[in-house]
Amino acid sequence: MNTKNIFQKIIKKKISAEIIYQDKKITAFNDISPRAPIHIIIIPNNFIKNINYIDKKNLNILSYMMYKSIKIAKNKKIHKSGYRIVINCNKNGGQTIPYLHIHLLGGKKLQNF
Repeated sequence: MNTKNIFQKIIKKKISAEIIYQDKKITAFNDISPRAPIHIIIIPNNFIKNINYIDKKNLNILSYMMYKSIKIAKNKKIHKSGYRIVINCNKNGGQTIPYLHIHLLGGKKLQNF
């Protein structure tokens, strides 16, 4: 694993982050620049550049990330009031770090698109 990417450094614990959940497949941590009272980043532990790189070999990781996002939303008690799950892809899609990740946002009324 190339440890130049900030997310890879968080997985390897080379830089600190407030980790919410970690197992052998994913890591979830609080965003350092939150856009909502709850803003958690969920990433696969194995590098995938963005959602365009999901294929038959790694398809299961995306459903696992979604499943764990829902579990975290329930744990944070935002599942009843509502939350948003966002995956940005490439520059025009708002992706600033070239590593597949989910934004889990909640804890307040979010703006509509």
